Amino acid sequence: MVNMSKLRMMLLLAVIAIMITACGTKQAANQNETSSGASPATETSAANAGTEAGTKGTSEQPKQEELTIKHQLGETKVKKNPEKVVVFDFGSLDTLDKLGIEITALPKSNIPEYLSKYKDDKYINVGTLQEPDFEKINEIQPDLVIISGRQSSLYEEFSKIAPTIFLGVDTTRYMESFHENAKTIGQIFGKESEVEQELAKIDEVIAKLHEKATSSGKNALVVLANDGKVSAYGPGSRFGLIHDVFGLAPVDSNIEVSTHGQSISFEYIVEKDPDYLLVIDRGAVVGGKSSAAQVVENELVKNTKAYKNGNVIYLDPGYWYLSGGGLVSVAEMVREVDEGLK
Repeated sequence: MVNMSKLRMMLLLAVIAIMITACGTKQAANQNETSSGASPATETSAANAGTEAGTKGTSEQPKQEELTIKHQLGETKVKKNPEKVVVFDFGSLDTLDKLGIEITALPKSNIPEYLSKYKDDKYINVGTLQEPDFEKINEIQPDLVIISGRQSSLYEEFSKIAPTIFLGVDTTRYMESFHENAKTIGQIFGKESEVEQELAKIDEVIAKLHEKATSSGKNALVVLANDGKVSAYGPGSRFGLIHDVFGLAPVDSNIEVSTHGQSISFEYIVEKDPDYLLVIDRGAVVGGKSSAAQVVENELVKNTKAYKNGNVIYLDPGYWYLSGGGLVSVAEMVREVDEGLK
């Protein structure tokens, strides 16, 4: 009996020892797992995060190409193919339209008739040529602003809002300036070959016109009619390409070069007696009335060779006064003078 009791006690102690050993082994295993780092679930998450990071890195869009554009007022960094474009120069608008490039906003007062589609509400109105709406421009946050002479004094203010370039035509070197501006637009919007083709066409017709004008031996006087008054423009002026490029000799080589022209009398026109009198009607495009014919064709002017020979040519002020320097306007300016010469 005693032996049986001892046996049972020994068995009980053995079981307890086995249980204690098992618990210690399990605890050690747990401690080892914890000290080795992340759990299997954590490791999987980290691996997935690494894969996602790699995938995200390869899907990033390439950086948009940036150009440095040199212009009359400085240098401006411009992203290639800008999306939101604000245009204050109608000559540039003309070129953009010819190339099929969409714009976002423009000043809607005095838009040339042939560009009247830009009066549509889809285009945002940003003030006038002389008084830009900077608050509206700032709301748009444009990628590019294009200005010309009428806004040149506000260049710094425009530049605080967005990249701004000056593309006004330099009338002292009209064709070179016109070519440069068109090529700049072509470069910015990836339309270089189209611009080259259009410029080549214009250069060709100008060469023919120049030959026609110079061989005629005729001279001309260019005048701007405005509210009953007239001013004259000669070589080197805003309309001087008629002499400098197209080849018509000026009736007076000493006309003062001025933005608004040299104020003249009708007696002056009679005195100079030009072979051709070319007239631009400012009133027709700045809110006035088209009255150039009534103003110019008075009893005095009727005594000139130009009037007697039917050589008074009325030029479209939309092309000449508002949007000179565009791919369309320059081509039309050549056509008008060519058709007027006999």
